[in-house]
Amino acid sequence: MASLLSTTLNITARLAPGPVGRVAFALFVRPLGRPEVKPGEAEVMARAVTGRLVVDGIPVTTYRWGDGGRPVLIVHGWTSRASRFAGFVEALRAEGRTVVSFDAPGHGESGGRATTILRQREIIRQLHAHHGGFSDVLAHSFGVVSTFFALRDGIRADRIVGIGAIADFDFLAKRFRGLLGVNQAVEDAMRRHVQRRLFPAEPDIWPRLDACHRPEAIPSEILLVHDADDDTSAPAQSRAIAEAYGERARLIETSGLGHRRILVDPEVIAITVDFLSKTLPRTATAPPAASLGATR
Repeated sequence: MASLLSTTLNITARLAPGPVGRVAFALFVRPLGRPEVKPGEAEVMARAVTGRLVVDGIPVTTYRWGDGGRPVLIVHGWTSRASRFAGFVEALRAEGRTVVSFDAPGHGESGGRATTILRQREIIRQLHAHHGGFSDVLAHSFGVVSTFFALRDGIRADRIVGIGAIADFDFLAKRFRGLLGVNQAVEDAMRRHVQRRLFPAEPDIWPRLDACHRPEAIPSEILLVHDADDDTSAPAQSRAIAEAYGERARLIETSGLGHRRILVDPEVIAITVDFLSKTLPRTATAPPAASLGATR
């Protein structure tokens, strides 16, 4: 079925780009299923105070641990959910930090079947307004590029941690093409649809969807953690962010953890919480461990 769909899209992209763009976009913004809460995450999630907000008519489930001001915001990745950060939540709570998060539309306990970077930004805006700002943001994968997009648009945070970052739309589009087996004409049709539907007043939106765009607009201190064996997002994505933000950014590269297991690694959790608790010296090296190696 997938092969038939990709063949059909490839053949008709030049003849009927409008319909092909709509179909490609619908596939692009829809996550591949809804992973369940894992047994090791259930206890942490049960301690959360759950809430609800609405974006584009879609109910979005939010979570809060603690009741202090300026919480740490957690932004999960694609086809994921807030519960995947259970280890980080526990460690941050042990430091007395308040943590907030959410399941994006089409993910976890939230409604809808799809999400976009605009929906992500609106959720972050609403949480920012409700909680009176964030101290820090911890994000994974697609959540990283969504975070930078929101922070460049009036949201502020002292520190950002990006794990397994995806930095730009071009990478997402290329990966989408590879997974679906479609050609450049299909991608071009999808881009035209995105431009017309989501950003009709912005003729050249693509640079703004890059985490490296206008680094001076985001004065935060940044920690990036990326695994050399990440099969979803290439380490070059985090390296590009580190290069763009210069001395304000620190990059740590791990090995053997991949794109998802990195979220449960005790040393990654420890160094992340240390960074969020007290900004590390820019020349610091990672703690001795087989899996960690500082590159910057």
